[in-house]
Amino acid sequence: MMKTNKSNYIPAKQHTVLTTGEVIKMLRELKGWTQEELAKYCSINAKNISMLENDKIEIGKKRALQLATAFDVHPAIIMFPEYESKEIQKVA
Repeated sequence: MMKTNKSNYIPAKQHTVLTTGEVIKMLRELKGWTQEELAKYCSINAKNISMLENDKIEIGKKRALQLATAFDVHPAIIMFPEYESKEIQKVA
């Protein structure tokens, strides 16, 4: 078996830029949850989840923490989808 290391890999090119709302919707759909189910897991009402997913309201730190806990991801993934993951890891 061939041994691999990080120098053998080339980072993928960025294909699209996601909004915070798109990230929330994507994470929710990956879990297979409805907006109502997500509302139960994070204590944010379903109407506000809909508004967040459609970028109608700002996320704020408290909501980002609630959603991150429900999705089991770092809050920066939700709040700052445009940043590279290596930059997020420096903050964590």
